[in-house]
Amino acid sequence: MQYSLGIDAGGTYTDAVILRDSDSKILDSGKALTTYPDLMIGIRNAIDKLNPEYLKKVKLVSVSTTLSTNTILEKSGYPVGLILVGDYTIPKELPAEHCIAVKGGHNSNGEELHPLEINEVEHFALGLKKKVSAFAVSSYFSTRNPDHELKIKEVILKLTGHPVVCGHELSQELGAYERAATAVLNAQLIPITYQFIHSIIAEVKGRKLDAKVLMLKCDGSVIDIKGAKQHPIETIFSGPAASIIGASHLSGLDTCAVIDVGGTSTDVSIIKNGLPELCEKGAVVGDWQTRVKAIKMETSANGGDSHVWFMKYTRIGPKRVIPLCVAAEHYPNFREKLEKNPVPLRTMLNEHIQPTKFFVRTGQIPINPTESEGKLLEVMGDEPLSINEILNKMKRIPSPCVLDSLINQRVIQPIGFTPTDALHVLGDYTEWDVEAAQIGAKKLARFTHMDPYSFCKKIKQQIARNMAYSLMSFIMGGRGRDGIKKMLEGDIPARYKVSIPVVLLGGPVKTYYGELKQLIDADIIVPEYAQVGNAVGALVGKGIKRVEIMIRPEAMENPDQNFLVFSPAGRKKFKQYRVAVEYAQKKGEELIQNSMKSFGLPEGSIKIDTNIEYLTPPEWRHTPMETKMTFVGICAPGYSENM
Repeated sequence: MQYSLGIDAGGTYTDAVILRDSDSKILDSGKALTTYPDLMIGIRNAIDKLNPEYLKKVKLVSVSTTLSTNTILEKSGYPVGLILVGDYTIPKELPAEHCIAVKGGHNSNGEELHPLEINEVEHFALGLKKKVSAFAVSSYFSTRNPDHELKIKEVILKLTGHPVVCGHELSQELGAYERAATAVLNAQLIPITYQFIHSIIAEVKGRKLDAKVLMLKCDGSVIDIKGAKQHPIETIFSGPAASIIGASHLSGLDTCAVIDVGGTSTDVSIIKNGLPELCEKGAVVGDWQTRVKAIKMETSANGGDSHVWFMKYTRIGPKRVIPLCVAAEHYPNFREKLEKNPVPLRTMLNEHIQPTKFFVRTGQIPINPTESEGKLLEVMGDEPLSINEILNKMKRIPSPCVLDSLINQRVIQPIGFTPTDALHVLGDYTEWDVEAAQIGAKKLARFTHMDPYSFCKKIKQQIARNMAYSLMSFIMGGRGRDGIKKMLEGDIPARYKVSIPVVLLGGPVKTYYGELKQLIDADIIVPEYAQVGNAVGALVGKGIKRVEIMIRPEAMENPDQNFLVFSPAGRKKFKQYRVAVEYAQKKGEELIQNSMKSFGLPEGSIKIDTNIEYLTPPEWRHTPMETKMTFVGICAPGYSENM
């Protein structure tokens, strides 16, 4: 009997599950707080909660994580040198400090426009050898001919030994600047991903598990460890990808909407006929448009650990904090500190000056701290401090920008009242210290002229409204946002009806069932193991693989002869359109089969769907100007024993 282990390292919680391969039954699950800066501590804690008898039979480990996303958003990636090849004007905004443009590149048919200026590349690479950790290369029309990118990669590897990321390796889509940004972000992540992956492998070996290790990609498919180290950018948003794949598996539905309520955010997405919908243009990460295929979703900064604070009115989020009930379990004297913390005047209130807000060191070392940051860190230790305590030690209140900077670097973590605390007060969820949550609710409720219970009820109702709003906004493509809000707030005597089931995932998400049911007319499902749905998704995502192939005439002056086929396998030329299509069909299916078989799926279990799009302008009487073939491989029903 063989088992598989799924792990999801989310922004707040890390989940682990064990599935029996023969019938995909969940045998055990574990949940632990995500730990910063070392995610492995939280992963280890989650795995430690699993049955060791099951664990030693694990033959496959699959991981999803927010590591890549958080690194980009926090701008904490490693320095990269970028080489643009072609007739470029270097834009002011690119995610790389060091950039050069050299002559070279190809046209849309993959023919060389100019010889490559390799001498300039060599000089650039040698000058940055000790300043960067990796290089990125984006050449004009490299998706049509990657020759110049590959030559640069070979030269830089020989001169510096640093990793080199080529734009054509990450996307077959046009858009040179977008590919450049994608390549740079990928290069920034390589050292971080290497460290994370080697930690996972060390953990697997340390537990004496003879298991293959995979990582979930943001399109819902998986990538092996070698591929994840080379293309870590493809693991961005793997958490939301895991949620939709996990929700479909746990509910047994191949078409449904998914609301995943995490500690940091709420993600909404839809799966149809077993396939998640993808963003047409690629994922946007940290304001950067990339060419990475990612699941289409709506994300709001409202989760179970969103900060609940008061300034003129009660606010929820967008920042995440450690809940009071959790802090009281980890710091012995915290509850007494919270009780004694003075309530500030209304005129003094802001996001950081709250009767329930505290700060604590994480152990992370700051990057070039300013003088003000250094002075604040001198007074902070391993015990949480309120603003009032910091004032007594420093003789002044630290500025919000100093606190925000250290929080963004994860050098300090904020503690505060959250929706999770509200659920503890209401008795809906009592995993942690209830009394600490009650103390916090009492302090904040004083500003609202409500009793603590009513205050917490209002918080819970607002979270449910946020969930419903995210769902309806996603379904309606962002149209009618004001109308959606008015209807959900009861200003319009009507209620939305959703014609597909809505699956809820997340820790105590079941507690919101009643409130959500009052807001929308839908079949709302909370499956068993909803609290670890992402870890399940990290495992079952191996049943999906996508490949895109493009066919176009070599010359538009003679569009019925000589055709070029561009695929992940390279560029091919054929005299006849029919032969080009036959080759593309065969190559697409071959790439799908080889990839999915490498994940342990037998050939007979793989179903491949082909979608063909033709570009044929009006009055065009020739073979298509462009033929785009998309191949999607999925694990056919009846083969769950292989998942």
